[in-house]
Amino acid sequence: MTVFFDQQYLADLYQTGDGGKKHRFQLHIVKKYIQIIDLMKALEDVSGLLRYKSLRYEQLKGDKIGISSVRINDQYRIEFVEEREADKIFTTICTITELSNHYK
Repeated sequence: MTVFFDQQYLADLYQTGDGGKKHRFQLHIVKKYIQIIDLMKALEDVSGLLRYKSLRYEQLKGDKIGISSVRINDQYRIEFVEEREADKIFTTICTITELSNHYK
């Protein structure tokens, strides 16, 4: 799957582990974020995420319709938008939109 980042801090967090002063996360959250992004890049499409029950892949509802998510832990999730690439049946392009605290 091809992964893009909607926000610069998300790309920085993945590449350097630092999201800047405004976006600080605990070290174990950052490590898990990087692991999950690496996993997403290794998979052909989002259906591969279903094999990992702990990620709890889901398509969100309500005001976040059209957005999918996987869990980092019980508190944090990675939200992303899925798009299918027309010439390749199994390739999904994911745009990571947010690393959010689910309960805020």
